[in-house]
Amino acid sequence: TRCEHVVLPFEPSWSRAVYHLFVIRVKNRDALQKFLAERGISTGLHYPVPLHRQKAYTGNADLGELKMTDLVSGEILSLPMFPGLSDSQIKYVSENILKFFSHETT
Repeated sequence: TRCEHVVLPFEPSWSRAVYHLFVIRVKNRDALQKFLAERGISTGLHYPVPLHRQKAYTGNADLGELKMTDLVSGEILSLPMFPGLSDSQIKYVSENILKFFSHETT
């Protein structure tokens, strides 16, 4: 089942991703992360501060305004992804994401 509130990773038709991370985009990331944590589902925030805003990169290049990067950094959420992840665990995560958005939109 697809959820209109979740943007999945883009995978071109001519390739197949390895997925060492499975990162989704949602408008209300922090609320979804809390909801999932309450149900025992760990998630991650990879690069919660965009690279161009990190101290190590200031002054190294004139990157200008990266508005999309700033926007996306507040929306991305890394879902559980590891070799031993079972189909039932994937289903549990997926069902809870759908549950979150069904409660939020009613």
